[in-house]
Amino acid sequence: NLYERPFKVLATDTITGKALEADVHNAVPTEKVDGTCCYVTTYKGQPYLWARLDRKPTKQGEKRFKRFLYSLEDCKEFVWNVEEDFKPVPDTWIPAKDIEFSNGNPLPDENGHMPGWVPVEKNSKQYCWHSSVVNYEAGIALVLKHHADPGLLEISPVPLSEILEQTLELIGTNINANPYGLGSKKHPIHLLVPHGAFEIKNPPALKQNDILSWFESCTEGKVEGIVWHCNDGCLIKLHRHHLGLPWPLAETYLNSQPVVISFNRTKSDYDFEPKSLFHHFSMLDGQRFDRLKDIKFDA
Repeated sequence: NLYERPFKVLATDTITGKALEADVHNAVPTEKVDGTCCYVTTYKGQPYLWARLDRKPTKQGEKRFKRFLYSLEDCKEFVWNVEEDFKPVPDTWIPAKDIEFSNGNPLPDENGHMPGWVPVEKNSKQYCWHSSVVNYEAGIALVLKHHADPGLLEISPVPLSEILEQTLELIGTNINANPYGLGSKKHPIHLLVPHGAFEIKNPPALKQNDILSWFESCTEGKVEGIVWHCNDGCLIKLHRHHLGLPWPLAETYLNSQPVVISFNRTKSDYDFEPKSLFHHFSMLDGQRFDRLKDIKFDA
């Protein structure tokens, strides 16, 4: 995170040592998009979408961890028993890349969680909104990104092979109470946004007051937060909540931008299932909407 947070709630005006070490002053600031994190990597020999699944401690394990945290014994290090202290996860679960290992076992982070991923199967009930944005037969994902024309967004099918080993954010109707107002209960809309896709053109200076006023008074500041992409690969995040600011907002920067649907139906000889998102979007090929949140499918 960018600022030191007492009790992990509000930011102070001190930039963290980690952020300075990663050269945050020369990092690329991007919009923090409010959704659920996904990952594209190989499964069953082909590129698959994977859903975020953190391996969490059992009640007993958590009790033990909390007792340690509140005991103020700084000199001692907490030792997890991975087999006993953690809830089971599916066999297909894999740990996130930046997780640390000890004796071949993944180690929990400072919150006592083990970030990881599970593959999203075609007709998954549990991950049905994830599965709505991928078509494994055609090998494509439904992606929202910038169009070549400045100031315009684009929704298009992207080959999963092109986003292999990338992380993305799944946003939409049934994710995080739909902060972008996408779709409806009858016609839900979900989309994948590659991490770092929306660079902030006029970012604030790295001073708390500048960032506060940017969030509060700039159109570009109507976002959930900022993620600085540092040259060493480090990500520094700042959420509006860290500054005591509300989220979600009635109007967001993302959902008020114009968007075009680019499906190139002539090139695609694939027949999408009639009720699928891919089918609905392919029927809107070439259409432009004044705002992302204006996209509606005909009943």
